[in-house]
Formats: sequence, structure tokens, C-alpha cells
Amino acid sequence: MGRFAVTDSPLPGLRRVARQPLGDERGSFVRLFCADELLAAGWTRPVVQVNHTRTTRAGTVRGLHFQHPPHAETKLVSCLRGEVWDVAVDLRQGSPTFLRWHAERLSAANGLALLIPRGFAHGFQCLTDEVEMLYCHDAAYAAAAEGGLHPLDPRLALPWPLPVHGLSVRDAAHPPIDARYAGVAA
Repeated sequence: MGRFAVTDSPLPGLRRVARQPLGDERGSFVRLFCADELLAAGWTRPVVQVNHTRTTRAGTVRGLHFQHPPHAETKLVSCLRGEVWDVAVDLRQGSPTFLRWHAERLSAANGLALLIPRGFAHGFQCLTDEVEMLYCHDAAYAAAAEGGLHPLDPRLALPWPLPVHGLSVRDAAHPPIDARYAGVAA
């Protein structure tokens, strides 16, 4: 029996993953990751890194981050505590949805996750205090391959649900996208 209901987003390759929990009078069980079940959704390589973030204040934005090839990564992003507005931006060169974005509310309560393919930037805004996120990656972090977009870039025009604060120095330093920006090879 499958533990995931996977649906497509408006951006090709970006998928919404709804977990199917099992519960009884003792509590519940939920599968966070299963390579066999997620293969058809686009997860094709082993998990090589798992990261956990904790963010204390609602309104904080983390991202928009990505890795340049050959270190580009697929990631499965889940919210374990609180609620976030999770956003992915298509940066794939030649994509018909280049620079378009899609967002989902991920929370501990709804159990949703986003499966974000290579060639996308990712970020989120905390909608509650005390948020914990879990990321499964199919590529290890490589500092030299790190890339990012400014979360307040007018070209993206992301409608962050809350006033934005708490940007890291790194995230605030990303320049705006200009007309020459060509994206990344997928």
C-alpha cells in the first residue's frame, strides 16, 4: 500500500507529496521518505544528506537557494513543526516556466511536502513561531556551487504572506535578476 499521494504542480517536475498517515488509539505512524514510492515522482538517486532547520520567529524568510551543476540537487522538503509558505522557482534554462514560481503551505498538521527537482531555487517564510523543517537531498552541499536569488526581487514579485524580516546577510546580498539572467542547466 502506498503511503504517498503525489500530484503535479503547475511547474513541470515540481510535485506536491501528501503523506498518508496510519493512526489508532495509540497515536500515528507516517512514512517521511520511501525511494521506491517516490521514484515515479522524480526521486532517482540515493539520499545523501538530511538537514533540519529550526526558525524561531514568524515572518522570517530563508532562501531562495539552489546548487549549480554538477552539484544540483533534488530535495524533499517537509515541515515537522509549525507552518510555512514554501516556494520553488523554476531556474531551468529553456524551460517554458522559467522564473515562474509555485508555493504551498506546508505544516506539521497537513503533512504535505514538496519534491523539488534540480534546477529550482527554494525558500520559505515561517507563518508561525517555532518552525522546524526537514530536507532530504540527493546531492551533498557544495559551498562553491551555492547560488541564490533575492527573496524580494521585483522580477519574481513573490507575495510573501507576512511582512518579511530575518533575512540572513547572504540572502539579503543576492542581486536582483536582470534581463541577462539565463538560469541554470538542469
